[in-house]
Parts: sequence; structure tokens; C-alpha cells
Amino acid sequence: MAKTTDRIALDQWYAVETSADLGTATIRTRLLGQDILLHRSNAGEPVIREEHDRTPGPRLPWRERYGCVWTTLGESNGEIFDIIEAAEDDRRFVPCGWVKMRASGLRVVENFLDMAHFPFVHTDILGSEPHTEVPAYLSEIRRDVDEVWATNCTFFQPRIAATESEGAFVHLTYRVPSPFVVMLYRVCPSAPERLDAIALFIQPMEEDLCRAQPVMYLVDQFSTHTDLLKFEQIIFLQDRIIVENQRPLLLPLEPRREIPTRADTSSVAYRRWLKEKGLRFGTTAGTG
Repeated sequence: MAKTTDRIALDQWYAVETSADLGTATIRTRLLGQDILLHRSNAGEPVIREEHDRTPGPRLPWRERYGCVWTTLGESNGEIFDIIEAAEDDRRFVPCGWVKMRASGLRVVENFLDMAHFPFVHTDILGSEPHTEVPAYLSEIRRDVDEVWATNCTFFQPRIAATESEGAFVHLTYRVPSPFVVMLYRVCPSAPERLDAIALFIQPMEEDLCRAQPVMYLVDQFSTHTDLLKFEQIIFLQDRIIVENQRPLLLPLEPRREIPTRADTSSVAYRRWLKEKGLRFGTTAGTG
């Protein structure tokens, strides 16, 4: 497909590569239907360009934050959102690797928000029977920061973290700071007064193709890096199977297309927020 004309999508910031993986060799990838090229200059700065008919175009804006290189194909109205936990020196930073999925990136965000699938998809890790009920929680569009939040979320999880082997009811908070980024905050098992932060950065390559990377900021001085990585990758690869089998691959924004339940209030808020913005890329409305 050709580069989208969706102004809302074009003006967002997107993570497109892990900083540690970007070197002087050129990487070719796609963003919003557009070929882009990435490499580091001899001075160490990221160089990102659109590519047209195998010819590099002008440089694109870039940022390096949260272990990734970010860019935009449009004219972003602001900077990348803040993750305050990233500035806390005692946290473990764990980038979990990119996974490509045949689905709209918006479907991936919505799946991340969905607690109801925990017992059936992440059995004996994030959920188990008979604990299948999703207690009522609060979802809202926070107009002052233009983000979607879900708070007061509780759910029984057999393993709440890589460090834990016993189940407990956990308290979760979800945050969507931009259309293709979603975050989870959970109480840290080893420091109950603090929250672990897990973000999912999504690179929408095409309307129905994306890749995504979880990154974690954890208060965990005990687990090995391998154990932390394995715990998160198992969960994410289980989600991949579900997301790729959803139909349609694109996200419907009209409420009549998919009927929500009480457990879907965060999804309802997310879809309403996207519709208010006028986002079309990755939705059944198409890019036009």
C-alpha cells in the first residue's frame, strides 16, 4: 500500500528501532505504508529518511527515548509522552524484542487492555479458572493530557511477576498515551509502595501489519535478565496468536460492529477517543 493520507496517524511519534540495534549499516523498514531507511551517522546520531523508488528522501525528525529511536512522518504537535519511571535509577530496564503481527496495531493495543482473556489465553500465568470475572473498574478519557486511563482494575493472577510463584488479586492501571502505545502499571511484589511500569511500543507498518516491543521498568533486584525476558515474551507470543486471529484485522470504531460487555469499558473509551481524533489508519474506516 502507499503512504497513508491520514493526518492524525502521520503526526504521531513512533518507535521504529531499538537504540542498541541501530548502527552504521542501513536498516530498511516501513511505517504507515511508507518505506523508511535508518542508520547512525559517524557522529552517532540516528539518520532516518523516507525512501521513494529506492531513492532516499530528506531526513525525518528523530528522538531517542526509552531505549528506542522514534520518528514521525508528519508534524507532531508535541514531544513524546513521559514515562516518569524511566528516570528512576534503581529500576531495571528490560527491552523485550520486536514481534511482527498480521493485525492492525490498534487491535494490539485493545488486546493489551483486555483483562477478560487472561484466564483463557494466559492460563496459570495471568489468569485461571474459576477466576474469570472482571470486577468493575473506571475508564476515562483524561482531557487535560489527552490520554485514555483505566483505573481501579483488579484481577486474580496465578503469577503476578517473574519473581512470584503464588497467586494473588493484583491492582492494575492502564494508560494509553498515544494511539499506538499502551502501558500497564502494577504494584511491585518486592516493593508494594511502588509500581512497575510496562509499555508496549507499536510500529504500524501497514494498516493490517505491525510490529511491537514491550519494554519494562521494574523494581526487581533478584530476577535474572533471562527470566524477566522469558516471562514477558511467553505472554506476548500467546497474545500474538489471539490478535492475528481476530476478524476483521482492522479495528471497527462503530459500536454496532462489535458489541462490548461490562469488561470492555477500557476498549469502549479507547475506540471513542480514536473516533474523536478522526484516526482512520488501521480502522475499518480505511485511510482514504
